[in-house]
Amino acid sequence: MATLAPEGAPQANPASEMELWQRILAFALMAFGMFMAVLDIQIVAGSLAQIQAGLSASADEIVWVQTAYLIAETVMIPLSSFLSRWLSIRWAFTMSCAAFTVTSMLCASATTIEEMIVYRALQGFVGGAMIPSVYATTFLAFGRDNANKAMGIIALIVTMAPTVGPTLGGWVTDTFSWHWLFLINIVPGIIVTIGVATFGKFDTGEKGLIRRIDLPGLVLMALFLGGLSFVLEEGSRNDWFDDGAIRLWSLIALIAAVGFFWRVTTAKEPILRLDAFGNLNFAAGTFMSIVAGVALFGLIYIYPVFLARVGHLSSTQIGGILAGTGAAMFFTGIAMNQFRNHLRARHMIAAGFLLLALSTWMTSQLDAEWRFNEMFWPQILRGIGLMMVIASIMASSFTTLPPHQLKDAASLLTLLRNLGGATGIALLNTLLLIRFNFHWSRLAEAINPARDEVLARLDLLRGLGIEQGLADPEASALRAIGADVAEQALVMSFADCFYLLSLLFLLAAAIPLLLKGGTDDRLGAGH
Repeated sequence: MATLAPEGAPQANPASEMELWQRILAFALMAFGMFMAVLDIQIVAGSLAQIQAGLSASADEIVWVQTAYLIAETVMIPLSSFLSRWLSIRWAFTMSCAAFTVTSMLCASATTIEEMIVYRALQGFVGGAMIPSVYATTFLAFGRDNANKAMGIIALIVTMAPTVGPTLGGWVTDTFSWHWLFLINIVPGIIVTIGVATFGKFDTGEKGLIRRIDLPGLVLMALFLGGLSFVLEEGSRNDWFDDGAIRLWSLIALIAAVGFFWRVTTAKEPILRLDAFGNLNFAAGTFMSIVAGVALFGLIYIYPVFLARVGHLSSTQIGGILAGTGAAMFFTGIAMNQFRNHLRARHMIAAGFLLLALSTWMTSQLDAEWRFNEMFWPQILRGIGLMMVIASIMASSFTTLPPHQLKDAASLLTLLRNLGGATGIALLNTLLLIRFNFHWSRLAEAINPARDEVLARLDLLRGLGIEQGLADPEASALRAIGADVAEQALVMSFADCFYLLSLLFLLAAAIPLLLKGGTDDRLGAGH
């Protein structure tokens, strides 16, 4: 398969001159580098308390260890397509992985929260270039006939890495220290950097492209995506538009968005090309990828939060409960690869969203006692559904695109999936707060001291307080009643979130069925 220049002139494909083992080795190394970059999005999530203590940070400061990484990565993802066109995938990925390794060492060496935030932002920025590069590499290395096999591996990485990240991070921190969250990247990072530089000769760069870089477009893109990411990350924590910083960055992001889209449609060499949206499969795929981002990152977020806040479980215990999702993803990926020539992408996407809808609907029936047994089948269905959706969206989105659009398309698909996840988490946090206040007020109305049930509960709790020798058994009983009401209101709020997610996934299941099918709709089809 020949690559194309933006103007449409064919170029030689260096990948065709590589031995098969070289292509497989280079792709495997790049896939592992991608795994590290995706894993680092979530690996610190389960260890923020330990990092906060180690750096003497406040609760408001420590959240920026995660936020800085996500904002910087979001800005880099679309920029990575320009870097790949300019330097080639080989050197863009090599430089990204080398810088990621260096910034991982810097994160481990941080002694203040200010240093950590700066280093995490740099780590997210340089690491963001690795993720989209792997998508385009599958077609350059293996051609369209075999690219979907590699897409299955990528889909497994995209779903597995953030799923195991918080649990793995918690285990590493408990076993060693939080510094090893970053130190574990160093040896693999060096190996991947050297390996890709040696074997990753998939394409050639356009050396003169840097002279035509659209600097105004680059600045506008950074302000637009950075501002949007900040608003999504911080909005739910700061009462959205009641906060001055949220209002300011919302305005900056809006103005920058208008300017950015003007530049990409008028600049001679835009920082990111949007012509891939003219392909119906890709356009539909990006919309479904947004919903898939909600399913992937939103559910990874909300399940552990429920088990931690209601179940009071540790990261290791939570990881054990959610482990079924990872196992289901793995075996589903194997099965899909085995039968790919008989599976149609749009049917798999629809079935995957239906399984996600069933999983979240089952979880919407939860109560405060839900643990491993109750969550087992929802987690299995979630794993199967996620793998079916993400792998099939990748296959249907890329396989009908012309080669010269692949690099930009990979950046766009990754960006929109991540923004979908950020939007989903922000909305879930907001919904939890709104529904908690609603259920609290309704339940509090029912706590009438004149009711026999309430009187009996108060007498029981008062008696326990007297037996324990408490100074004020009456006040202790009232606090216990209040804690019970708060817990039940919180459980009901989580149930509402899962119920609304099930409706979202049910609606998403109808979208692929509206698309036109054909002989090229099979997951294993070559084009």
